[in-house]
Formats: sequence, structure tokens, C-alpha cells
Amino acid sequence: MKTDESRVRQRTDHDLDACVAALAAVHRHSGYPVNWPAHPARWLTPSSMEAAWVAELDGRVVGHVELSRPDGGDVAPGLWSARAGGGVEDTAVVGRLFVSPTAHGHGLGAALMARAVAEARARGLHPVLDVVVSNTAATALYERLGWELLAVVEQRWAPDQLVSLGCWAAP
Repeated sequence: MKTDESRVRQRTDHDLDACVAALAAVHRHSGYPVNWPAHPARWLTPSSMEAAWVAELDGRVVGHVELSRPDGGDVAPGLWSARAGGGVEDTAVVGRLFVSPTAHGHGLGAALMARAVAEARARGLHPVLDVVVSNTAATALYERLGWELLAVVEQRWAPDQLVSLGCWAAP
């Protein structure tokens, strides 16, 4: 089945319950997010968020992505800025990307990424992201889309939780 951007649309507040349900399915299937948030709808709407989109398949919300301003927890903006000679304010962070396991194989992850990248570029910003390196499906998607791995860094998320993050920049 061919998928195009017409399946991707701006997220509304009415979509949040469906997004949380899809996120729960993703978490059960592949462990994303690594730590299940206490308030998933709030996690999908961080204060740094600029815009968010959903992907639909057969009229159901099955995927999500958001674009945010960099915040203190993001590593990729600083790495890209140091390399490019700009400031972190010249970046936009792509995040909260997921597609329900029942909707895999329809190109929705790539369509969501394309929408977020287009919005970042329309704002004059360079898209970057951090991803847990054990998320091999996400890493494979970024590689297929031509994103550049800037570095792999260790980040402490809790006193007993050290994670390896891949920091990526759009081409």
C-alpha cells in the first residue's frame, strides 16, 4: 500500500488518547519509550514543543512525531551547532516519533519524519535528534533517510540508569 503525506496531519488535542494508545502498543512491542511516562499525554506535549503531527491508516491514528526547541536534555543540538558553527537556537529537535506495530510497512515513519523536517526547514532550523542506540528500527530509518550520526554519548537518566544515545542530524 502506498503511503504519502496526505496521511500525515497536524495533531489536535482530540488525538491525544489515540496517540497514547498507539504509544502503549509501541512500548509493549519494542520498549519505546524506554521509561514509560507517568503521564503519557503530557509526555507527548512537552513545554518545548513547537508542533506535532499524527499519521493515520484506515482512519485510525497510528503514528506521531513532534518538533521542539532544544532543551537541556538534548545532546544533538549542541553537537550539530559545534560542527556547523551556529547556535543551538538554529536547531529543531525531532522527537516522540513512533508508529504502531500494526501499521509498520506503510512508510508512515518516513512520512512523519518528512513532515517534521519540512517544518523545521520552513522555520530556518536544522533538524536533529537523539535516540537510544538500542532502538535499531529507528536507527535504520534515520540511516535510510540519509541522516548523519554525529556521535554516540552516554547519558545518565537516573542514578542507576546510564543510556547510550545516538545523536543524529538531518542531511
